[in-house]
Amino acid sequence: MPRVKYILLDCDNTLCLSERLAFEACTDLTNEVLEKWGRPERYTVEQLLEDFVGHNFRGMLNGLQKKHGFTMSPEEVDAYVDRELGAVTAKLSEKCTPCPGAPEQLEALKKAGYPMSVVSTSAKPRVVASLKKVGIDHYFPDEHIFSAATSLNPPSSKPDPAIYNYACQKLGVKNEECVTVEDSKSGATAAMRANIPLIGYVGVYGIEEGKEKMEEMAKLLTEQCNAKAIMYDWKEFPELLKKIEEGL
Repeated sequence: MPRVKYILLDCDNTLCLSERLAFEACTDLTNEVLEKWGRPERYTVEQLLEDFVGHNFRGMLNGLQKKHGFTMSPEEVDAYVDRELGAVTAKLSEKCTPCPGAPEQLEALKKAGYPMSVVSTSAKPRVVASLKKVGIDHYFPDEHIFSAATSLNPPSSKPDPAIYNYACQKLGVKNEECVTVEDSKSGATAAMRANIPLIGYVGVYGIEEGKEKMEEMAKLLTEQCNAKAIMYDWKEFPELLKKIEEGL
């Protein structure tokens, strides 16, 4: 049976329960931006997650400008991105925890000889902080951590597939020879556009938001993002990987 040549993994809310912590840290900055640029709108953590989950802060600022009709200079965006990175990294270093079952599956994959890489939309220092706090950083050497916000010039954000294309090029594999795991629409869309077989992880929605949202995301990732399989729990990963390899 053919074997996947590389397993590519999103970080936030796929390996690490980091998304909500990060949005808690950046909500105040988001509202500061809206106030400074004279907009009346304000966001709660939940509203920001609903609108921008899966985006990095640069992508979020770009989206806010379009949605609320104001313009920031590139220098102003850079300054807020730097501030947000510091606040989020500090919070993740203190409080981040693993997605249930993920560390055990990483250990099994390592023993089975599968090479692995993290392909994230988030800034690399933030990703590294999460991996270290959770205790899974030893699976991912520095050169196997790719960030749309940090690795690319100019920086990008999923759903742009650029970071997936870049990672596969650097790893020396064809996109279709890999498999990736994503939890968000933006990340899954990036994988689809990069032509990388996708496992959609929705268990995190059951943990944080309930069964209805989990099933809603399972449907969305399947119908809109062409997920080859849906994973409700990390313990399902070996069987789903086998299913995808049978189709190679």
